Amino acid sequence: MIDHDEAGTVRPSTLAWASRYLKDGERIVRTEALHGGITAEMRRLTIGASDGGTRDLVLRSFVDPAFVAHAEAMLNREAGTLALLTGTGVPAPGPVAVDATAAHCEHPSLLMTHLAGRTALDDQGLEARVPLLARQLVAIHAVRPAERPREYQAWTTADAVVPPDGADATAWAAATDVIRRPPPPYEGRFLHRDFQPGNVLFHVPPPGPAGPRVTGVVDWVQTSWGPADLDVAHCSSNLAMLHGPAWGLRFAEAYEEAGGTLAAAAGERLYWRLLDALGFSTSVRWVARPWQEAGRTELTTRAVEQRLDAYVTALMDALG
Repeated sequence: MIDHDEAGTVRPSTLAWASRYLKDGERIVRTEALHGGITAEMRRLTIGASDGGTRDLVLRSFVDPAFVAHAEAMLNREAGTLALLTGTGVPAPGPVAVDATAAHCEHPSLLMTHLAGRTALDDQGLEARVPLLARQLVAIHAVRPAERPREYQAWTTADAVVPPDGADATAWAAATDVIRRPPPPYEGRFLHRDFQPGNVLFHVPPPGPAGPRVTGVVDWVQTSWGPADLDVAHCSSNLAMLHGPAWGLRFAEAYEEAGGTLAAAAGERLYWRLLDALGFSTSVRWVARPWQEAGRTELTTRAVEQRLDAYVTALMDALG
């Protein structure tokens, strides 16, 4: 009998498929829901061995009809990326098996290894974590794949931007005009494309001389080829909404301090930063939900919208 929490229930067909990829003498003994995902359900599968030892695997399944149509491409992309990253020094899960069309599983699914660590979303300790995030992103951008992933996709357009209630109308109108322009030229890099604190795992030791360290980077379904500025912009937007606009502005500095290179012209940097930030104008409630589930209950949709507004205004003041 498999032990599971209610949210961690996995359908028998999916369990049978996952079991094909276990070692001799192993079986799935527990399933547990992992929180924080927006587009897919994530579950930890505890694997028991005949000698009494255990190990964990992670199962990603696309169950929402809104995303199932894209599941095949996303899961195959992630499985390929995880295989590519093996041996690069980037701490990513290892691919175990993929059923991107749900030929065997209840839903399109990817089975991968489990990484130690946890997400760190609290304000406490942020000053030590930001340089670690920056160094990790520089290392990701240094990956040179033999075959380039797909070109990046913009996640909004000027016509789709909807300023939050009470936002600085003048600043948002000017910001929207910036992304109405053609994209600036750029030198392509290997992008995670959703690099942000919710997709980075840390080991955070008890108070003492040893500081935190990155133990993993997860969620590679959006891997792309594009400007380093775009990954930096995405992490900056998330930091601004999670921790305040000043941290969104700080991250680009930390990235350059870690050895990363961004666009030379302020106008080009502004374009990429706003292209990402304005993309959140219609999705704040979806972004805030996993933060609230992780204990940041003060980050209501309204509170995050206000931070997003302040960040957009700060960008226009700093780079506009």
